[in-house]
Amino acid sequence: MLKIAPLRHGGIIANYRCTAACRHCLYASSPNRTDGYIDTDAATRICIALKKCGCRSLHIGGGEPFLDIDGLITLAGVIKDAGITLEYVETNAYWVQADSVMDTLEKLLRAGIHTLCISTDPFHAEYVPAELPLTLAKICQETGFGYFLWQEKYLPVLSKLDSNKIHNRSELEQLISPRYIYDTARNYGLHFGGRAIGIEAEYSACKPIDDLIDSKPCRGLLSGGHFHVDLYGRYIPPGCTGIAIPLEEVIHGIPDGKYPVFEALLSGGTAELLRYAQTLGFTEDPQGYPSRCALCFHIRRWISEHAPSPELDAEHYTESLKYWS
Repeated sequence: MLKIAPLRHGGIIANYRCTAACRHCLYASSPNRTDGYIDTDAATRICIALKKCGCRSLHIGGGEPFLDIDGLITLAGVIKDAGITLEYVETNAYWVQADSVMDTLEKLLRAGIHTLCISTDPFHAEYVPAELPLTLAKICQETGFGYFLWQEKYLPVLSKLDSNKIHNRSELEQLISPRYIYDTARNYGLHFGGRAIGIEAEYSACKPIDDLIDSKPCRGLLSGGHFHVDLYGRYIPPGCTGIAIPLEEVIHGIPDGKYPVFEALLSGGTAELLRYAQTLGFTEDPQGYPSRCALCFHIRRWISEHAPSPELDAEHYTESLKYWS
């Protein structure tokens, strides 16, 4: 049986639904995702398990955690009761209204939430007027509520926009740059997983599959650094979304033979994954793929559709390929 490295610092994905469907979203969140928010029982099981294995701190993300403020406050309480430090809560600030922000911040403080990670970049500007995250940041600064902008370096770019409205791709290309999508992704240092797979597909040339095959084990699947656990109690490896394994198995031992895609990647990388997929009927794209990770993504997507494997989140792959033009 295989165990993941110690899980020290990570995040809880409270929901997958979001008011935005950003091009770079690693978790392929959107308004179309299956509704649902982590409940008290699931949160308690997750936090107790993480605490026992040495987890020291967590953040709360999504989706958009503020779609259920009561649920968010309950989750924060469970984390606190488990003796785990809550570092911050992520938000795109869609909910910000000047006359109610203070009431919301006071509720958060009472719940033990002291810091917000406020998303602000050109990708979010397609769905949330830039004025909202900036207003939230200003109020936090004035009241002493902890916050940081993710990422602050995009403020000069966003200053070119009408901050009171959202902007579509065509408008952003005119106002910022015809290549703002590529430039933003590059400056972010994005991992091209989730919906960002579409960015790589648009801006990167395809390579022959023989250049992408690698038999080295994908050890990143065993990393406990900046891991996530979703509302269903599933462990998501860092940077490798679309694979989800019950947290209890990750901690106590992953049964041999239960997760063939996961095992193929661990034993022989993309070469072994391709071999396994070919036994199921997979045929690679003759045009190739932009990268090794893109090849892996599309193999896993095909398997999730044609020969479902329990560690593959089929909805993730479907939502990831809904690339908004």
